[in-house]
This record gives sequence, structure tokens and C-alpha cells, in this order.
Amino acid sequence: MTTSPSWLLLTYKVPPEPAAKRVAIWRKLKGMGAVYLQSGVCLLPKTDDHLRRLKLIENDIDEIGGEAVLLETVGLDRGQEVKVIGRFTTDRDEAYQELIDRCTDFEAEIAKETAAEHFTYAELEENDVDLEKLKGWLAKIRKLDFYGAPLSEEAEKRLDHCAALLEGYAKRVFDAHEENRLPPREDKAP
Repeated sequence: MTTSPSWLLLTYKVPPEPAAKRVAIWRKLKGMGAVYLQSGVCLLPKTDDHLRRLKLIENDIDEIGGEAVLLETVGLDRGQEVKVIGRFTTDRDEAYQELIDRCTDFEAEIAKETAAEHFTYAELEENDVDLEKLKGWLAKIRKLDFYGAPLSEEAEKRLDHCAALLEGYAKRVFDAHEENRLPPREDKAP
């Protein structure tokens, strides 16, 4: 027998001003991977970490004069569970697609620099920093991918391709700088 997934449901109201505090609450929830069913009503899979963090957010809401109710819930049937899980995977697929689009930009940048034969350490370092950002971004998305969104595999493959392209570009940079080195001087004895 399989058990139905359960979720933590947070429903809240916060004062409209100051807007920065309302936005901060929203950012914290989205940063945890919460999906919004409607304004002020969001879900997260039930975990001890999510429960702890939601209780902290509930306290933040109280401190700014808002109201919050935190509940545990399940879908009434498998169809409802599928809808909820679909919302989570859609959100993650949107994030993966954005990452894939950035990988396309990265690949174009490497292609442009290669076509221009611009093989400098500065450009290599800049592209290396960009690749590390993409890797960090993928790690953040994965952490919030509670149900295995379909685009996760494609995002991984594209990031691997970017890493391979950078490796090839790095070899060209190192080769270009080897060619420009002066040969070692031979000291002639008198």
C-alpha cells in the first residue's frame, strides 16, 4: 500500500505596507520551493525542515501584524495529488528551462570567442565564473525539485555540454599562450 503525500499548507494575510516586508515573506516561501494555490495560500511537501521554516515565517508574519494559519493536508484523491504535484513540477520545469536558455547563451559566447580566436586568460576566467554560476543555479533548482520535473535531465546534459565546451576553449587558450612563449635561453659557456 502506498501512502499519499502530505503537504504543509500556509495561508496568510499581511498588511499591504510596508511592501518590502510582504515581498520578503513571498521571497522566503518561493525560495523554499512553495507553490501558490492563490494569493496568500501556498503548499510545501511535509518535511521537518519545511515545518520548522514555515513556523519561523509564521512568526515573521505575526511580527508585521499579519495573520497566518499552518495546516497539514492531503489530496482528497489521486487526481488532486496529481494536480498538486503537477504545480510543483511545472514551477521547477520553468526554472530548468530558464537555466537551459542560459546554457544556450553560454554556448553562443564560447562559439563567438572561438570564432574570433579570442583566446585570453581573462575571457577564460570570465566564462569559468559564468559556468560556476550555472552549476550553482542547477544545484538550487534540484534542491527544490521535490517530484522530479521532466526537464531536469535535459538541464543536466546541457550544463555538462557547457562544461565540455569550456574545457575545449581552455585548451585553446593554453595552447595559444604556449605558442607565444619565448623558448628557454641557452647559456653558452665562454
